[in-house]
Parts: sequence; C-alpha cells; structure tokens
Amino acid sequence: MVTRDQVFNVLHDCYDPEIPVNLVDLGLIYDVKIDDDQVHVVMTLTARGCPAHSFISEDVRSRVARIPGVKSAQVQVVWEPPWDPSRMTDAAKKRLGLG
Repeated sequence: MVTRDQVFNVLHDCYDPEIPVNLVDLGLIYDVKIDDDQVHVVMTLTARGCPAHSFISEDVRSRVARIPGVKSAQVQVVWEPPWDPSRMTDAAKKRLGLG
C-alpha cells in the first residue's frame, strides 16, 4: 500500500529549475490523495505564467509513478488559493534569504 510519507519523500526531490528549494518546502503541494494506490497530487506554481509549468508537473507525475506499488499518478495544477511566500517553510525562507 502506498503511503503519503512515500509520496512526500519523492516530492522533496522535485524542484522548480529556477528556485533552489524543493516544491514541498516552497509550499506548492496543496494535497496528496491516495485511493487504491492511485495517487493524485494537487499543487500550484509560484506564478501562472511559469515557463517550467509542464516540466514541473511532469516531473512530479513521473517521480510519483515510480514509487513501488503506485498504479497511477495524476497531477492537478490549481490557482486557488494563490501561492504566496507565507506558504514556505522556515528552512525555505532562510535558504532564499527571506527569513
């Protein structure tokens, strides 16, 4: 059975190529749902016009799909609620010089 911990461990290895902080610590992962080993990740990006939109969402999908036991992996990019820097972890803020 696939667990949320497994999914989040993989997501900690996913990055926006322009930002040296993983997507989880950036606060871009809004939800992870697992139903019968089918994983659905709900996430956002730092900006609507992000040029790496396709790359990032496909990276998330393919990394999650490679977790042993995952039957399917889907990524849904949403814009509500909008992302803002308050969603970042303290470690991410420190790494980016914001805290």
